[in-house]
Amino acid sequence: MAKAPAKPQIDIGINEKDRKAIAKGLSALLADSYSLYLMTHNFHWNVRGPMFNTLHTMFMTQYTEQWGALDLIAERIRALGEPAPGTYKEFSKLSSIKEVDGTPKAMEMVKHLVKAQEATAKTARKLFPLVEKANDQPTADLLTQRIDIHEKTAWMLRSLLEE
Repeated sequence: MAKAPAKPQIDIGINEKDRKAIAKGLSALLADSYSLYLMTHNFHWNVRGPMFNTLHTMFMTQYTEQWGALDLIAERIRALGEPAPGTYKEFSKLSSIKEVDGTPKAMEMVKHLVKAQEATAKTARKLFPLVEKANDQPTADLLTQRIDIHEKTAWMLRSLLEE
């Protein structure tokens, strides 16, 4: 029986234990990001009411940005030598964002999205201590960008809820 080829060693200046731990944290971020993407796209399709055009357009801008981020996160996981999760089953286990049942009213959609944006920012922020300890600048850069976008988007959504 033929022996399986050896897995190439990764020597990027981050030890295997830290690479695995960072990839695990990024997998949770990927799961939150995908859950947020799906929620936002769902709300884009199903929003109704007087703010339809505004929200429909806003949600499209948000899910489009989110879609691009998924690849960046998954590719960072792969660069660290680990497989990226890619199934609904894996995402549901890893995500801190719960699915919304039914079709909420427009402003309820906004409230759900605020919580989901904030949850995703918190998931990214939680990983920072390990990333800093491992001296992993590419992941730190990715996390900084994602946190900035999620916090800004949450602020914009919250602004819609003010009287």
